[in-house]
Amino acid sequence: MADAAVAPERAASAAASGKARRIGEVILEVKNISLAFGGVKALTDISFDVREHEVRAIIGPNGAGKSSMLNCINGVYTPQQGTIAFRGKTFSHMNSRQVAEMGVARTFQNLALFKGMNVIDNIMSGRNLKMKTNLFQQAIHLGAARREEIAHRAFVERIIDFLEIQAYRKTPVGRLPYGLQKRVDLGRALAMEPQVLLLDEPMAGMNVEEKQDMCRFVLDVNDEFGTTIVLIEHDMGVVMDISDRVVVLDYGKKIGDGSPDEVRTNPEVINAYLGTAH
Repeated sequence: MADAAVAPERAASAAASGKARRIGEVILEVKNISLAFGGVKALTDISFDVREHEVRAIIGPNGAGKSSMLNCINGVYTPQQGTIAFRGKTFSHMNSRQVAEMGVARTFQNLALFKGMNVIDNIMSGRNLKMKTNLFQQAIHLGAARREEIAHRAFVERIIDFLEIQAYRKTPVGRLPYGLQKRVDLGRALAMEPQVLLLDEPMAGMNVEEKQDMCRFVLDVNDEFGTTIVLIEHDMGVVMDISDRVVVLDYGKKIGDGSPDEVRTNPEVINAYLGTAH
């Protein structure tokens, strides 16, 4: 598979800026994860770790098990074997809400936005876990509930400014171009104030300019917010430019793990996925 030359200059400069020097200790550890659906093995004995503040990419051919791996991490799937540890706390059975409360947010390859709601309300939905008032208080919209909503809306407005979508604040999401919808999806995940952000093909279906914008926002989230990023992405130009480390899956098995340069020159990865340039 040929690399797509779409990553912006900013991505290249960030990768060369010494970002790795501020990467911290392991924040997320996947150990011996196996997942099967009936007789079909989706993941087999997968292990890797994610360090605080890094951009960690998961790559591989279609059907390699990448999305299944994210689904295990954020509690959508429960693996038959293995454990996942977040900040040293090991769990094997967690639902999505529990994982979100721990500080892990997720975007999806297929957008799951509320198409009839405007941008502000879509991003506000990401603040639900942060709201302390009960449904009755929120319904009457007085006192503590009103003060809470004002504070949360102020936070959402900062995300809107950060993502440069101020002009679309009141626009129903279903009317926005696809690239902007992806940005709103990112904003909703950021509204959860995650420590770890899981991005499932954040640039799928985008044109070159939209990919460059999304690269910039991913790097800014990592740099300015200090958020740890785990992303699935097929565009090798993007992966090699913005990632600190890359893990490679093929048919549900891990075949490579290391820096972009190490993965790029790994013979097994080349044969299974990257191919050779002609």
